[in-house]
Amino acid sequence: MPEGHTIHRLALDYGSRFSGRPVQVTSPQGKFADAAALLDGTVMRRAEAHGKHLFLGFRDDEWVHIHLGLFGKVTLGDAPAPPPTDTVRLRLATDLSYVDLRGPATCALITDDEKRAVHDRLGPDPLRPDSDPSAAYRRISRSRTSIAALLLDQKVVAGVGNVYRAEVLFRHGVDPYRAGRDLTPAEWDAIWHDLVGLMREGVRDNRIDTVRPEHTPEAMGRPPRVDDHGGEVYVYRRSGLRCLVCGGEIRTAALAARNLFWCPRCQPPQ
Repeated sequence: MPEGHTIHRLALDYGSRFSGRPVQVTSPQGKFADAAALLDGTVMRRAEAHGKHLFLGFRDDEWVHIHLGLFGKVTLGDAPAPPPTDTVRLRLATDLSYVDLRGPATCALITDDEKRAVHDRLGPDPLRPDSDPSAAYRRISRSRTSIAALLLDQKVVAGVGNVYRAEVLFRHGVDPYRAGRDLTPAEWDAIWHDLVGLMREGVRDNRIDTVRPEHTPEAMGRPPRVDDHGGEVYVYRRSGLRCLVCGGEIRTAALAARNLFWCPRCQPPQ
């Protein structure tokens, strides 16, 4: 499932290609056909993201709500658009660009009130300027649940996925099994601000890089990472390999239905 930086990057891409323009809206697959017919030819006003949710604004109170889920994919391209396949749930097109959406968990036309309800059930998003990190800490500081599990709870923090979870905890030397209530305000403040910086870089570069300058392949004289997810990381999907900082072995375990990665030496229990 894409992490939040990917969805914010998609919002920028949708906005730059379609915002302020009348858009042809179709649903070759047919599952969004009725809503597409209502929107066809209207102007897309804006695109925004909150966590892993994408919102495309049309007219005054109509929004296309998209959640990619595990299998959703977006293809952006320049006109002329190729003939759509019957797997395309939603196509937006102008005389300059097109975008195809396939396999999303959610693709629905919603109102302002329904959109607000989605925002209300999500935690603060490090990439949204209106987010309040103290709202997340209020929930974290009252919880016996591990901080690693809390970071993946979209009701606590929106947009953080498995990569950012593992990496930000490593960067701050936090044991992933530590209970949320044992995390100090200063530790949370540092984690939050690091997430803001890392995820902004993810939007800009369209990939996740979390290693500090002294641990890059060039600085350490090591080969670059080769992985489907790309990017230079400390612990994510590096189980059994040596830690770039201490030389210890990176470990993995299942936590909150996802694979957790950490370095027991750099992230000792407290």
